[in-house]
Amino acid sequence: MTLPRAPRSPLFWLGGLLVVYLGYPLAAFVVRLVTSPQRGFQVPGLFPALWVSVSCATVSLAIVTVLGVPLAYLLARSSGPISTIVGIIVQIPLALPPLMSGIVLVYLIGPYTFLGQLFGEHLTDSLVGVVIAMSFVSSPFLIVAARAAFASLDKGMLDVAATLGHADASRFLRVAVPSAGHGIRAGMLLTWLRAFGEYGAVVILAYNPASLPIYTENQFSGRGLPTTLAPTALALGVAVVVVLLSRARITKPATRRSSTPKPSAPERVLPRPVRFDVDHHLGTFHLALAHESPTAHLGILGPSGSGKTALLRCLAGLNGASPGPVWYGDELMQHVPVERRGVGYVAQGFSLYPRMSVWRHMTFAGATPELSAYWIEHLRLQGLEDRLPADLSGGQRQRVGLAQVLCSSPKVLLLDEPFSALDVPVRLELRRELRRLQRETGLATVLVTHDPEEAAFLSDELIVLAEGTVLQSGTSRSVFSRPVSAEVAKLLGVENMNIGTVHSPSAIDVGGALLRIPLTEIGVGTKVWWSIAPERVFVSPMLNNTPKDGEDALLGTVVDVADMGSAYDVFVTIADGVEVLARSWVALDVEVGARCQIALDRAAVSLWEASSDRTGQARNHGATR
Repeated sequence: MTLPRAPRSPLFWLGGLLVVYLGYPLAAFVVRLVTSPQRGFQVPGLFPALWVSVSCATVSLAIVTVLGVPLAYLLARSSGPISTIVGIIVQIPLALPPLMSGIVLVYLIGPYTFLGQLFGEHLTDSLVGVVIAMSFVSSPFLIVAARAAFASLDKGMLDVAATLGHADASRFLRVAVPSAGHGIRAGMLLTWLRAFGEYGAVVILAYNPASLPIYTENQFSGRGLPTTLAPTALALGVAVVVVLLSRARITKPATRRSSTPKPSAPERVLPRPVRFDVDHHLGTFHLALAHESPTAHLGILGPSGSGKTALLRCLAGLNGASPGPVWYGDELMQHVPVERRGVGYVAQGFSLYPRMSVWRHMTFAGATPELSAYWIEHLRLQGLEDRLPADLSGGQRQRVGLAQVLCSSPKVLLLDEPFSALDVPVRLELRRELRRLQRETGLATVLVTHDPEEAAFLSDELIVLAEGTVLQSGTSRSVFSRPVSAEVAKLLGVENMNIGTVHSPSAIDVGGALLRIPLTEIGVGTKVWWSIAPERVFVSPMLNNTPKDGEDALLGTVVDVADMGSAYDVFVTIADGVEVLARSWVALDVEVGARCQIALDRAAVSLWEASSDRTGQARNHGATR
C-alpha cells in the first residue's frame, strides 16, 4: 500500500519560484554559449581585462579585511554617538549608485585635488584608481557582516580571556576573530564578488586599464551581443570558483601531545579574601555595597536582576577602576588591569571557545603541560583532551571551564552561577567537587547564585542582594537562621510564608483562625508575614469530625498529599487562601478532601512586619529556625 505524500509547504514553492527566476537566465546563457559560433574568446584585451578585475578585487579585499575587520570589532563593542555616526558613514556606499560613488571619489583623488596633485595625478586612470573604486563600493559588505558576527559573540568568552591574562589585541586575534570566522568569511566573499563586478565607480575613476565589466560594455556597444559571451562566461566561472573556495572548510589537525606529561600538582596557596567597596552605575541601575569581613568563601545570593553578575564583573576588573576599591587579601587591585589581576573568572554558560580543544583550553593561559595534566586528571577529563566543546556534555563543559581557570593559578576564584544550566544530578556532583577544591587549594572564592542551598553549601559568609542593595549580610548560619525581613526569607527559600494580623501579643489572626505565637512586641492590628518550617507542622486525622483538645491546634482540609520519596508533603488549608505545608517522614493516615487537625510548634513561628523596608533593618520576631 502506497501512502499519500504530505503536501509541500508554501515555503517550498516560494523558494522554488525564486530559484527558477535566478537559474533560468543562467541556463539560457549556457545554451547560447554552447550553440553560438561567435563567443569572443579571440578578441584582444579579454584576458588582460580579466586579470585587472581579479587582481584588483583581491588587493581591494586584502585592504578592506585588514582595516575593516578591526573597525567592525570596535563598532560591535561600542554604542555611543560616535559609533552610530561611523556606522552610518560605513553604509553610505550601499545607498549611492555606483556612478555617483565614482563622482564622490573624484572630489577626493581627482587630478585637481590635493591628493591627486600629491601623487602626480596617478590615482586615476590606473590600477590604483581601480582598487580605490572597488574598495569604496565593496567595503560595507565585509564591515556589516563582520560587525554582526562580532556582536553575536558570547561576551563571556572575551571576559574569561581577559581574566586569563590576554590583553585586548590578543583577545581580538585569538578569540574574537576565530569565533566570528563564519561571518567574516561571508563578508569577505561578498566584498570580493562586489569588487570584481564593479563598473560604475571604476569607469569614472579609471577607464584605462579596462576591467572586465568595462571591457564587456565596450564590446556590447561596439560589436553587439555575440562578443560579450566570452567575458560573461569568464565572470560566471570565476564567481563559481570563488564561491566554492569560500565554502571549503579549513580544518586544523587535532593538537595531540607526543607523550602524556606527568601531572604536577599546584602549590597550595594562602587564601586571599576579597574585600570591596563598590559604587557602580549601569544605566539607571545603581549597585552600591561593601564587604570588609576577611571571609575566604563569600556567597552573593539574590534574584535575577539584583546586580550579582555586575558585582562579580566589578570584582574581576572587567568594569575598570571606576566602581571603587577591591582588595585580594591585602593587595589593592582597583587600578590593576584585568589581564594582570590573576583572577579566575567562571562566567555563566561555560563560555568555552568553540574552535579550541579541551587541551588547548588548559594551556590558553600559558599553563605548563604538567599543571594542565594535573587538572585534567583531578577533574576527571582524561580522554577528552582532543574534543571540542560541542562534543562534550554539560557537566564536562563545566569541568573544562573550571579546569581552564584553575590552570591559570589564580589568586581568587569568582563564580557566576556556575551550575544553573545543569541537570540536578550533575549540579549536585559538581557542587561537591567545588567544595572539595575549596578545601584542597586554599583559594578564596566569591560565588553568586540564586540558589539558597548552593549558597549555604559553598559559602562561609553570605550577602543577600536585591536591586543593587544589601538586604542582609553575615555568616551563612546567622542569615539562614534569622532572616531580617520577609523578602530575605523568600529569597532564602523559606517555606510556609503567609500573611496575618496581630491579634494579641501571643496570637495572630490568619483568615479568621487564631495561630499561637511566641510573645511579640508588634502592635495589635499590624499586618505581618509569618512562617514555620514544614517539619514543625503536625497533621492528624479528625475522628468522627471531632477535634482533639489542644491549645495550638487548628482545623483544616487536606488539599494534596505528595510522596517525595524520602518524605511526605501534606498541604492543608486552614482558612480561605491560607495554605500550610506539613512534612512528615512517615506516611500519614489522611486523604485529600478530608478534614484534619494540625498542630504548629508555636516556638518555631517567625514573624516579620509586612511594612518592612528594603534595607533589611526591620525586626525579626520569633524563634530560630
